[in-house]
Amino acid sequence: MYREMSFISYYFHWSNEEVLRMDHVTRRRWCNEISAINKELVPSKQGNEKSILDMKATRR
Repeated sequence: MYREMSFISYYFHWSNEEVLRMDHVTRRRWCNEISAINKELVPSKQGNEKSILDMKATRR
């Protein structure tokens, strides 16, 4: 959840409170949308760019 929240907040500058009010499905949808936008803006990375949802979370 923190990774999704960070990703959305970073790209859209939404507050933690705004992102926390979203349900999980909505947060994941926004992450997919942001990843798609990034791929369109930087087409040279289309084959190499990963979605935030594809990245494995590292636990400390």
